Amino acid sequence: MSDKNRASLGVLSAPPAAARVPESEVEPLFKRMRRQAFLGIFFGYAGFYLIRNNVSIVSAVLKENDVLDALGLGIVANAVLFSYGLSKFFMAMLSDRANARYFMPLGLALSAIVNLLIAFVPVLSASVGVFAAMMFLNGWMQGMGWPPSGRVLVHWFSTNERGWMTSIWNCAHNVGGAGVGILSAWALDRFGSSDADWTPAFWVPALVALVVALFAFVTIRDRPEAVGLPTIEEYRNDPAKVEVTPDEDGMSWKETLFKHVLTNRVIVLLALTNVFVYTLRYGVLNWIPVYLTEQIHAANITDGIIGFAIYEFAGIIGTLLCGWMSDKVFKGWRSGAGLVFLAGVGVALALYWLVPPSAPLWIFYVLIAAIGGLIYGPVMLIGLQAIDLSPVHVAGTAAGFTGLFGYLLGASLASTGVGVLVKYFGWDVTFMALLGIVVLSLVFMWIVGRDERAMMDAREAKLNEDTIV
Repeated sequence: MSDKNRASLGVLSAPPAAARVPESEVEPLFKRMRRQAFLGIFFGYAGFYLIRNNVSIVSAVLKENDVLDALGLGIVANAVLFSYGLSKFFMAMLSDRANARYFMPLGLALSAIVNLLIAFVPVLSASVGVFAAMMFLNGWMQGMGWPPSGRVLVHWFSTNERGWMTSIWNCAHNVGGAGVGILSAWALDRFGSSDADWTPAFWVPALVALVVALFAFVTIRDRPEAVGLPTIEEYRNDPAKVEVTPDEDGMSWKETLFKHVLTNRVIVLLALTNVFVYTLRYGVLNWIPVYLTEQIHAANITDGIIGFAIYEFAGIIGTLLCGWMSDKVFKGWRSGAGLVFLAGVGVALALYWLVPPSAPLWIFYVLIAAIGGLIYGPVMLIGLQAIDLSPVHVAGTAAGFTGLFGYLLGASLASTGVGVLVKYFGWDVTFMALLGIVVLSLVFMWIVGRDERAMMDAREAKLNEDTIV
């Protein structure tokens, strides 16, 4: 990174390399610092989920008390989704040049402040437009969570261990998602002035998020060189799949962005693959309650909600298994694990469609768990591949670019697109379309896999050459 790029963000800029610590201190300090940094991004990212979109938690209260009607709830929810998708990319471009120790806690604190303002300033929730604008702002601050986490992962964990560690970190959103439900229920019961008072579900999680932001600031360190340690590649003798050439150090940020992200064949293909993966993720998840209650006549709305929870819980197991498999079974070839999991999604999805409606409900729960467990692996994997297959100084931007496509196109297809198919063509056509998307995702993942394998072979050849020398 050039000095010009480092200085461009002022106090938020990535710190320069510190004087190298004595060799005898490297091993214990490295272990302690990276364990500490990982805890910081894990709980820090979980903290973002405490305050991401609390409107959904109190939607019934807001609707019953005429704060927002059904249309207003949809507008406010979409404002967060749209904003977050954009921010995940644009804030990533800043994050790659910023100090993760400052950037992530700052985003969490600003998001908490927005939630506090919504709770304590009545005029900010008095109309749909203003409420949506505040939640758009909240979504933008939320985009400061993933990119610095990716930066920490790529700088503190090397290629052959990053799959497992990323899969563990990715479970932070499940921790935060479960935590906000529990915390909000307690806050409404403890501090709600009446059944119509929804504000504790905003301000109590926001206060907790501020504490988490402080914890993240204390624990996160930007990268090993900033504390006098060698790079992770040197420390573990594990070269990156993509390395920066000497002639690139003087390139402007715009040139770097175009070369390694916007016109990078692998990153663009990953972004397109992410559209299909997110369509599958939400195309099944968002419609579980509807499908079970409409098609599986033994089910009711409670059974549908249980299916929703099973899908999310199974995602934790699938994420961990996929990360482990990409490291241990496929030796860092992430696409191999992705292909296995996506093929599994296709099989489970076909069975979910073809099993007779008269079958016991538990069979559908098993298939829902299988789809959820299998699809969350590729969801995690594409972000990991983006940081794996790009130079470290643009890793966050590359991951944010794939996320932009996933949220803005994939999630939209899953909600609006699936809704149109179900309404006008029925469930059979809908499932055929989803299975077609599975095929497209497999084709794109296979193409990415060829390029990834070529990068890994070149990396292995270089490593062998350096060993001989």
